[in-house]
Amino acid sequence: MFRYLYCFFTVFLILIANSCKKDLLHLQKVQQLNSNTTSRLNNIRFTDDSVCIIAGGIQWEKSEVLRSTDGGYTWVANSYPYAPKEMYGMGVSPNGNIFLSGVDGDVLHSKDNGLTWQFNRINNWLSYVGGCFYTPDTGIFVSTILQRQCTITRVDANFNIIDEKTYLFGLNNIYMVSPATGYVIGYGAVMKTTDRGNTWYFQDVNGDNFTAMDIHGDEIWMCGSNGGIYHTFDGGAHWTNFRNGNDITLPRYYLRCIVFMDGQNGWAAGDEGKLIYSKDGGLHWSEYDRFTTNSIRGIAVCPNGDLLVAGDDGTLFRLSTK
Repeated sequence: MFRYLYCFFTVFLILIANSCKKDLLHLQKVQQLNSNTTSRLNNIRFTDDSVCIIAGGIQWEKSEVLRSTDGGYTWVANSYPYAPKEMYGMGVSPNGNIFLSGVDGDVLHSKDNGLTWQFNRINNWLSYVGGCFYTPDTGIFVSTILQRQCTITRVDANFNIIDEKTYLFGLNNIYMVSPATGYVIGYGAVMKTTDRGNTWYFQDVNGDNFTAMDIHGDEIWMCGSNGGIYHTFDGGAHWTNFRNGNDITLPRYYLRCIVFMDGQNGWAAGDEGKLIYSKDGGLHWSEYDRFTTNSIRGIAVCPNGDLLVAGDDGTLFRLSTK
């Protein structure tokens, strides 16, 4: 009996391995870019067709901000002694101001598209993983402590604390889509506000540590650290699990970032350099050939349709998928 079971599981594993191998996609071009740093790169975002910003650093040693002015081909890296801790989160306000947030309440703020940066501190000394000012007078920032506790902090224009809300789970980011409406995502929970952060209510979605969102109006895609992909058409009133990360028949991914170019074409990436692609709005996913073993923490679509991915040890690649 044991021999038959052994044979069954061996055949089962071979079928899974062959299926995964058959589904591998091939990138048309892989270009490793010089990031001019070996720091961890956590977040990447285009602020216009030419300028792209990357936030990162070394946790207790320095902040690091990379800036490109040619659409993501070449980069200049700067660290800021007055902000000596790693930057995790990145938010851009409607007027174009950029906010980077990190360890010990440190915030870097730029009014000139990342050319110069002003230092501020939220004086509760928490580790902020995201936030920005969606209105000039009120900023909302989110922190986490070992994925066990989080705080949603509102501050005034001088970064004085207005109020704080604490929950017994970790948060990974905040996404404000209007002055009144936004989402926070974290360990087993997604919450939404429709009143400028005065109140937050839980969304009917769970089963993962939710790590990133990509929002297109009321249509949202979300990924999790278990490899799950989630989708809503109606601003979070109803969620569909497109990819069950707990399904043992699927490849195991630890996903940290997700982006959709349009309603059909999307990418998600994470640990060990895994990059996956969907051509049907997130229903099905296939993996690309590995081009790095470093974790990918940020992903962005370039103006010409290429992808930029950034991650551990200064990892920075430009990828052509077509």
